Amino acid sequence: MPFVLPKAGPFTPADIKIGNDKAISDWFRSAHADAAAEAFTHWDEDEAIRPACATCHSGAGFRDFHGLDGTPAGVVDGPIQPGGVVDCGTCHNVGLAEIKEITFPSGLVHPVQGVEASCLTCHQGRTAGVTVGKAIADQEIDTPNPELRFINSHYATAAATWLGEYGGAGYHYDTQAYSCRFFHARPVSTCNSCHEPHTLEVAFEPCLTCHQADTPQDIRIARQSYDGSGDTSVGIHSDIQANAALLLEMISSYAADVAGAPVVYDGTRYPYFFLDANGDGFADEADGSRIAYTGWTPRSLRAAYNWKLVTADPGNYAHNPAYVLELLYDSIADLSGPLGTDVEALGILR
Repeated sequence: MPFVLPKAGPFTPADIKIGNDKAISDWFRSAHADAAAEAFTHWDEDEAIRPACATCHSGAGFRDFHGLDGTPAGVVDGPIQPGGVVDCGTCHNVGLAEIKEITFPSGLVHPVQGVEASCLTCHQGRTAGVTVGKAIADQEIDTPNPELRFINSHYATAAATWLGEYGGAGYHYDTQAYSCRFFHARPVSTCNSCHEPHTLEVAFEPCLTCHQADTPQDIRIARQSYDGSGDTSVGIHSDIQANAALLLEMISSYAADVAGAPVVYDGTRYPYFFLDANGDGFADEADGSRIAYTGWTPRSLRAAYNWKLVTADPGNYAHNPAYVLELLYDSIADLSGPLGTDVEALGILR
């Protein structure tokens, strides 16, 4: 029987035409595709990603949580194997069109459309101000409680910051009002209108329509100084960083002078705050392990929570600068009482 063999011979991948090769290559060099990153390798030794983590640290976990794989929505049935990343199917699954709302840790149910479901699911944090409120309820404000533990907002909390008071991510002090969702200008009011969806890089050119700056961090948006420096030639990012540094310094002073239990912060190790009983700037250790800080009072815990929430979003100056400045100011003002600090003398603004 006669037959025909297909044409064979040497070829290279470049000879194969792929219609969306640019999008794929852009995604491949983004943080979402970095299979070697801690965000995707943390569970390698466990051989399974914990259900609470799998939603955002694996494309398969995301689809499981939202029921896009045919399982019930709202829970990760698992087990989800490590090694996956935020893949194409996380943001391009046809089932995203059926997701109409996302629930935040504060209890807020926020409407979404399309790929917004992906962004807001994974950039909302794991806790909210109400989490802190419940933990410190009915306790003496300045009395250390060894049962209290640091409450972590988690990482890359852009969506939580963006929604402001409405989202309820921060600890909101009684009698204070907070800025709500940061709408910005209409052409740049969504995640994808500022971030290239595959590289995740910020599209800076649209900013220049209204702002004169060399980088996004240099954009000012205000004619007054919030950090007491009086310098309005720098971006609002500078004011936020300065007030965040001040708050961390005051948390440290409060721990040593009021709670009587010095603390040291190490952003590379969970739970980040450790005991420093001799005040030498280094975490105390026992049996070769650092001793987690257990000198929290309700006052210091809520301030530390707000500090971590603000600093966990590296784009806070663009996502909702007014809200994060308010959280920082109120936390500083709250600690100033027992520390005997004159807030007005600091020159900072809310």
